[in-house]
Amino acid sequence: MTLEEKLGQLAQYGGAGTRIDPKHRAWIREGRVGSFLSVYGAALTRELQTIAVEESRLGIPLLFAYDVIHGFRTTFPVPLAEAASFSPELAGEAARVAAIEAAAAGIHWTFAPMVDVARDARWGRVVEGAGEDPYLGAVMAAARVRGFQGRDVAAPDALLACAKHFAAYGAAEGGRDYNTADISEATLRDVYLPPFRAAVDAGVASFMSSFNEIAGVPSTANRRLLTAILRGEWQFDGLVVSDWSSVGELVAHGFAGDRAHAGRLALAAGTDIDMASGIYGADLIADARAGRLSAAVIDRAVRRVLRAKERAGLFDDPYRHSDAERERRVTLTTAHREAARRVARESIVLLGNRGGLLPLSPAISTLAVIGPLADDREASLGPWSMRGEPKDAVTVLDGIRRALPRARVLYQRGVPVEGKDPAGLAAAVRLARRAEVVVLVVGESHRMSGEARSRSSIALPGEQAELARRVIAANPRTAVLLMNGRPLAIPELAAAAPALVETWFLGVETGNAVADVLFAAHNPSGKLPVSFPAATGQAPTYYNHKSTGRPAVATEEWSSKYFDAPIEPVFPFGHGLSYTRFDYRDLRVSPAEVDASGTAVVEFELANVGDRAGLEVAQLYARDPVGSTTRPVQELKGFARVALAPRERRRVRIELPAAMFAFYGEDGRRAVEPGEIRVQVGSSSSDIRLRGAFHIVGPRTPAPDRVLFSAARADEIGGAGGDKAGGTGGSAVVGAQRRQ
Repeated sequence: MTLEEKLGQLAQYGGAGTRIDPKHRAWIREGRVGSFLSVYGAALTRELQTIAVEESRLGIPLLFAYDVIHGFRTTFPVPLAEAASFSPELAGEAARVAAIEAAAAGIHWTFAPMVDVARDARWGRVVEGAGEDPYLGAVMAAARVRGFQGRDVAAPDALLACAKHFAAYGAAEGGRDYNTADISEATLRDVYLPPFRAAVDAGVASFMSSFNEIAGVPSTANRRLLTAILRGEWQFDGLVVSDWSSVGELVAHGFAGDRAHAGRLALAAGTDIDMASGIYGADLIADARAGRLSAAVIDRAVRRVLRAKERAGLFDDPYRHSDAERERRVTLTTAHREAARRVARESIVLLGNRGGLLPLSPAISTLAVIGPLADDREASLGPWSMRGEPKDAVTVLDGIRRALPRARVLYQRGVPVEGKDPAGLAAAVRLARRAEVVVLVVGESHRMSGEARSRSSIALPGEQAELARRVIAANPRTAVLLMNGRPLAIPELAAAAPALVETWFLGVETGNAVADVLFAAHNPSGKLPVSFPAATGQAPTYYNHKSTGRPAVATEEWSSKYFDAPIEPVFPFGHGLSYTRFDYRDLRVSPAEVDASGTAVVEFELANVGDRAGLEVAQLYARDPVGSTTRPVQELKGFARVALAPRERRRVRIELPAAMFAFYGEDGRRAVEPGEIRVQVGSSSSDIRLRGAFHIVGPRTPAPDRVLFSAARADEIGGAGGDKAGGTGGSAVVGAQRRQ
């Protein structure tokens, strides 16, 4: 290969859907393009692939990449919503459908999953990940990687997955996108890296560097992150791509003096592909010829790119992902819409339900639907919907009307998402008074979440809080639905709303899924993957915080708290109600002592004590109360999704390898330490029903840097055992995690 051809393989250029810059066709013929971003469609990708394979000197096929974040044409719930299902199986199913559709449209590579742990709700990209917890994030990361890549990543319906953004992008100061992340080594290792490690263990094909810096070194040129940790410690053998123009942005960081310098630094650090800035393809040629850039560094990156193309099967059949007939056949199918509806309703979280207002009776004669998001098709799809089309979306208003064909379903916007409308506000109040029941839909527009969508206030925008106050006062039978891509600070609404439901952005089947929950066709089982603070000033808010030397005590002035606000969230991590009630009893932890290679078993009885079938996400938290470095007050270590018929009981068993409790000590090494481990089992991080303990014995034992998942099962009590189908139609342990 010539130098120009080698650097061409490392150059990725952006397109505009079904169009590219005309000059890029010539560059393909000259071997100056290795991959494209945001180019799709069987016809165009086949045309461009033909130029690469049949008209360039070497005939090396192109890679086509796209941000397939939560579906392709069939839009699924945003990733934060999927995480609320606590179901890796459903997250994997959503990724599998996305891969099938995108692959048929010529895409080989998705820039997903985003696995950044996000503790600050001001950050707009909270919507793209699995929330604040590294364990849940790791579970979802592995599931989505497997969903995108399938059993064989070279199959015609598979995509190369990409774990992003490496690393600690979710720790951006002030919740401000692209900002610095100033964190300790222990926090980096124990909190922000585990989901990435889980992605590696699941076989992820690629990584994307993050925009932020850590300890003064931008991630795109961070040799320690990209080479020492990722490729050295973790033995990752895939490729690394920069984020959009982040190679060139090394100059703005003050880390590089010019474009060529930035390119040298990034390539030497381990960033193999330069997305969009054009530096690798143009600015490094002179440097390489002058000896300022090692040929070995270039060849190393080229081999990784060619290996990825080989892994995707492109040298065997470069056109396998550009099939116009298959594109028509597999896009937005009935089966895919059914899957989107199933995932959407499992992602809904019932936050509050005073007096049992929900579920609503299908016999309602007059129902008012009010709010600026109730009939917003774009908002239903959410941010990063990309190929999703608003015309495909079922809004909340649509779904309710379909569910109540004989009722009078009246609609009034009320106020805009942002801004004021006094006349609309008054009209909404009048309509609320006329209806038997009101469904009020408030929240954020889809443009308020995602990249470059950081907010200084996470309260309800505009006059929506006032709309809610007046509507609830006019009709106490009001169910409030939230549509949003981040936790919101809504203490007054939480206190006033008779029923409060978190629906997120649910995708094309939004309205049908919401109606399923409102009218009891589906009993909600979602749990919050993020804490909802009482005020923006609480951010960052997360359940697995450290204790401090002066833990908050309400009656103690000199303790770690605010003097003008509570420190507790309005809704904690793991919170989510049901239309039935669950009872936890008879906790047993055995054995009492395990060594670093052993496994503790936590067993308890879970019963449905209500009169409706339901599914409970039983959560297991643990605390290491004394460590060589301080440990969080709680850490999620396992969960089980257990479906139960009315009055049914099951014995839940969760196995905890002692190695799950390894952490980085003062010496910078990961190890399992002897001592007590306190076990907490319950319905959320604050609703703990059962407590127990076991001890890890023996010496402090070094542990490999990898993610271990607990294993869960639920057995019938008095029956033959095993995972019996429950009353909600799912398996008894829909979301049991596999040990890795």
